[in-house]
Parts: sequence; structure tokens; C-alpha cells
Amino acid sequence: MKTKLTSLFIISLLVVNFKSLAQTQDSISYKERYGITFGLDLSKIGRSILEDNYTGAEAFIDYRYNDRIYIAAELGYDDKIYTEENLTSNTKGAYLKAGINYNSYENWIGMQNLIYAGFRFGAASFSHDLTDYTIYTRDTFFNPDIRTEERSFNSLTATWVELKAGIRVEVFKNIFLGANVQLKFQTSATELNNFDHLYIPGFNRTYDSSSIGAGWGYSISYMLPIYTKLKRQAIDN
Repeated sequence: MKTKLTSLFIISLLVVNFKSLAQTQDSISYKERYGITFGLDLSKIGRSILEDNYTGAEAFIDYRYNDRIYIAAELGYDDKIYTEENLTSNTKGAYLKAGINYNSYENWIGMQNLIYAGFRFGAASFSHDLTDYTIYTRDTFFNPDIRTEERSFNSLTATWVELKAGIRVEVFKNIFLGANVQLKFQTSATELNNFDHLYIPGFNRTYDSSSIGAGWGYSISYMLPIYTKLKRQAIDN
């Protein structure tokens, strides 16, 4: 009887130890990087090189607040010459956007990739220079009245709300490439006398019948790790 009890006790200990070992092997520990990411908009650099009527740049920064939320901001400058059949204008100025991104991508251990959606509040300070324009007339006897004197509209402002979606992939350690699209909703703009906003820095092209704008971009960025958090992740047996 004592032998049976001893055997049962030993078997119980072995089962408990085996279960404990199995549980420890069901997950592994690793260090997750947290930090600040700095980057540049490659599309604006490319447009500045390839397009004669555009010069611009944008830098951005974001901070990983937790596993999902990134606090983000962009600072940029646009100088755009806009030409239509009856006018030519030059818009230039700076803009600032701030908001958050939500990362929906489930990363493997050690990865920092993003598939995200977010929003921004945007504001711009800019000016328009109307370099030449044609005055419309119904009288076909006279040639069109083309005015070449320059008119300037300074100290202009505009604000908008922006929805943003994109991806960011770590191609080398702490170095990322990304792409994004933006949908913008203008909320305010300085009213002009006998002229319309044709282009707003950071908002892009505007249209008379709509307050909606759009944009896109490619980016390169570097993440500066500040600290790490110890994480556990389940693994398949």
C-alpha cells in the first residue's frame, strides 16, 4: 500500500512539473522598442526636382505612446505656381499638422511595421501673388483684356481636418519606408476680395464647389529608440 502511495505521489509531481514546463514554453519574453521617429516626405522632394512650378518640403515626427497609438505631427512648406487659361498665381507658405495614428497591424516579435489610420488638425499661413489675369468680356469686337500687373494677398490663413491612412515598413533596423493617402475637409480660410484660394499649402488644390481636398505621400524615416518594455508573446506548441 505504501509503495502504491509513493508511486502515485511521484507521478503527481512529474505531471505538475511537466505542466509547468509546458506553460513556460507556451510564451516567450522579448524587449519591445519605444521611441521617437523622424522622417521626410520623399514625394515633395521628388516633385521639387521634377516639376518646374513646385517647390516644397515636409518633415514629420511621431512618438509611440503605447502598443497602438502614435502621437504625430508634420511641418512643411509649399511654393506652388498655379496656371489656368485666364490667370497665373503663385502661392507660398508654411503649414503644421498634428494628431494621432492608430496601428492595426499585429507585428511579429521584434518588428515595428505599421498599417495605420489617423486624423490631423491642420493650419497654414500663406500668401497669393496674382501675376497676370484675363478680364472676361462678352464683346467679341475687342481682344481679351490681359492684365499683367501683380496683385498680392498676404497674411492669409486656413484650417482643416484630415483623415490619413498608410503603411510603414522597417527595411533596415530602425529605418522605415512608408506611403500614405489623405482626405481633407477645410474648416476655415481668409476671405478674399475678387479672388479665390486656388491652392493652400498642406491642403493642396481647392475647388469652388467643395471644401474637400486630397493628398498622398511617400516617406523615409528613422526611429530613435528611447526605452524598451519587456513583453510576453504566446507561441504555438
